[in-house]
Amino acid sequence: MAKLENMQDSHVKLTIEVSAEHFEHGLDYAYDKIKDDVEIKGFRKGKVTRAMYEKHRGVESLYDEALNHVIGETYFDAIEEHSVDVVAQPKIDLDITTVEKGKSFTFTAIVAIRPEVTLGEYKGLVYDAPSDDVTEEEVTQEIDRLREQGAELKVLEDATLANGHTAIFDFEGFVDNVAFDGGKAENYELVIGSGQFIPGFEEQMVGLKAGEEKDIQVTFPEEYQAENLKGKDAIFKIKLHEIKEKVLPELTDEFVKELEKEGIESVEALKESTKKTLLETKEKNNKNKKTDFAVETASQNASVLIPEEMIQNEKNRMLDNTREQVKQYGIGLEQYLQFSGLTMEQFEANLRRDAEKSIRYNLTLDAIVKAEKLEATDEEVEKKYASLAAQYNLELEQIKSQINPDSVKHEVVLNKAVDFIVAHLTIK
Repeated sequence: MAKLENMQDSHVKLTIEVSAEHFEHGLDYAYDKIKDDVEIKGFRKGKVTRAMYEKHRGVESLYDEALNHVIGETYFDAIEEHSVDVVAQPKIDLDITTVEKGKSFTFTAIVAIRPEVTLGEYKGLVYDAPSDDVTEEEVTQEIDRLREQGAELKVLEDATLANGHTAIFDFEGFVDNVAFDGGKAENYELVIGSGQFIPGFEEQMVGLKAGEEKDIQVTFPEEYQAENLKGKDAIFKIKLHEIKEKVLPELTDEFVKELEKEGIESVEALKESTKKTLLETKEKNNKNKKTDFAVETASQNASVLIPEEMIQNEKNRMLDNTREQVKQYGIGLEQYLQFSGLTMEQFEANLRRDAEKSIRYNLTLDAIVKAEKLEATDEEVEKKYASLAAQYNLELEQIKSQINPDSVKHEVVLNKAVDFIVAHLTIK
């Protein structure tokens, strides 16, 4: 017997009574688990009765296992009785002093449940759609990127260093007149204006000529990765050896042929092919932007109170996935975070934000499925199974044996909800 009480923040409280008979069943269960290993002087191993065991060891020694069993059984019975859609493990509260053989007792379970969603506006959302048109400037920029790949660095004999030039130079850094580790290099190659060095370093190099030396004064940023250098004033002694300029190959038919793009052997053909590729990419990106806008706006317009347990579970799932993914590259999560420039605290904060966003999206889409009475046909489910089989390179029957049809149906109707709100956008 269980009583349900609605609480705030998408939680319910279940007050559950365990009868004396049910607890006795739990004690039987607990003893059955250990009876084959029980040894008491004067009795053969495994032949000790429960009554004799309790006389020597006390019935209380069975309580932990018995309680775990009966609390689990009665909790799940209560969930089924009240049709509670649970989304996290319950918080059980039991006063152990009320537990006694031959008597009933009660416990409470506070449970996070699937939250109700109040839909806001999701049909007729106004979307300012970007153009799919490709300009000549975009085509030129893309072709220039191809030319960049074949660019050569040419030494400038009598020039002053300017932004865009490549400097070949030696440097050594000092803090309080003492050289520091990692602050020295010879024949270092740096594109001036690229922002690779400490703020102010590259700017002070501008105007130098090959063979000249200079002391450059800078201050390390407060967020600099080396703890011993954060916020410190430093002087770098540099000597410029060479100034180089990037020279792009001319855009000719010969250059195009050297690219070895199938069926493209002239400048005109390259331009046409580049424009076509850019158009396809832009159309795909704009379609994704439209979908993101539709789902994001619909979910923001909805009202839903997501229980913290639900967010934490999703965050932990995402964390486990990340650990498994980086393991495939032969590194641990700590190394991955170092490469990403993130602390564990920042990474977990990002995961939590993404987890909450993902849950809100799915809850909103589920609510739209219900509101619009969207369903998955058998044909659509079969088509989705075929798509998954191709994605994972498995036979159709293999994928069907591994993925529950209800999961596939759910994915199909969620996609239908996305298509629905996109189809009902008002395009400016």
